[in-house]
Amino acid sequence: GVLAVLLVGMPWAAGEFYVNLSSQILIAAIFAASVNLLLGYGGLPTLGHAAYVGLAAYLSAWLYLKLGLAHWLTAPIALAGTTLIACAFGLIALRATGLGFLMLTLALSQVLWGTAYRWVSVTDGDNGLRGLTRPAPFGINLDGATQFYYFALIVTVASIWLMARFVDSPFGAALRGTRDQPRRMSALGHDVGMIRWVTFVYAAFWGAVSGLLFVYYHKYIHPVSLSLTNSAEGLLAAIAGGSGTLGG
Repeated sequence: GVLAVLLVGMPWAAGEFYVNLSSQILIAAIFAASVNLLLGYGGLPTLGHAAYVGLAAYLSAWLYLKLGLAHWLTAPIALAGTTLIACAFGLIALRATGLGFLMLTLALSQVLWGTAYRWVSVTDGDNGLRGLTRPAPFGINLDGATQFYYFALIVTVASIWLMARFVDSPFGAALRGTRDQPRRMSALGHDVGMIRWVTFVYAAFWGAVSGLLFVYYHKYIHPVSLSLTNSAEGLLAAIAGGSGTLGG
């Protein structure tokens, strides 16, 4: 209750700098929580999760700038496209677990990072895509710091709530079982590979959501958003907050 009051009332008590900082923290929280689905609940440490942040951001920005599509179209297309790529990446990365999985996720994300730098005709390379605008859901202008903060807060609360429902469900219990005793879960008739793949794709979807918020906030996207550093920051945030707990 106290946390809810602080989050809702924060823009009235703090200056614009702290409101903008809080918006960035909320975006990072969705990203870290999505990493934690794999790390904390699935026992699958990943170093490639920033790929979905950057991919969703790039898709949204490219569709808006190059094709002239409206935000209400670019957002679902970017989320769907990123989730489809995650489906394929999951099939490749989940051929291994532990360190092997970590290295495969790193390699796949580096492919996208390198593509973002070199495919200049699409991504503008090291210059990044610029000239973006923020969406105006239900006619609400999000250019102000306070308006965007509340938008990010609503999306973050909804995201964390849906992730919490996921891990508290019977499927979430099966996921924790595959983390602790994969051979026993397999012997009980559970498809361990499918459970991990569904979780991988679900986590990537929420990574994509944080990517959309990221590009809406900055109104700019650069290949560094797909980098190993970004993935490592998400992994460290999940560990620091407490892997296996969304509250962290």
